[in-house]
Amino acid sequence: MSITVNGLDELRKLAGAHLGTSEWIEVTQGRIDTFADATGDHQWIHVDPERAKAGPFGAPIAHGYLTLSLFIPLFTELLDVRGVTTKVNYGLDKVRFPAPVKAGARIRLAAVLAEVQEVPGGVQIAVDGTIEIEGGTKPAAVLRSLSRFYA
Repeated sequence: MSITVNGLDELRKLAGAHLGTSEWIEVTQGRIDTFADATGDHQWIHVDPERAKAGPFGAPIAHGYLTLSLFIPLFTELLDVRGVTTKVNYGLDKVRFPAPVKAGARIRLAAVLAEVQEVPGGVQIAVDGTIEIEGGTKPAAVLRSLSRFYA
């Protein structure tokens, strides 16, 4: 369930809040193949299911950057900021990929709005995110995402 805020004042009040968890999404082989085509990264551990079965993970795995890119659609399930003119991704800090996401696995995001800082014309938020793998013992990704919202 999404948290909706109207404007920067309401966003400021969320500092430190746990935003919840997104719905699970499946990372299909088709999604992995499409990402490989978009980036030109066709390494066999991603796109060759037969060879990958004999590889170190026992199956094809998603690119780490594919997993990272899914942060945005998962995050938009958690927080809807209205009453601003512009929303901008500002960067990432401390990104790690502790466990691979095998083709067919389901992932979700758990997030905390760790900080809200003033910037000229708006605010910058830092979100601590953990992309979990259903049934997994380690997360697929742990990161801090920085975004800016302008009035």
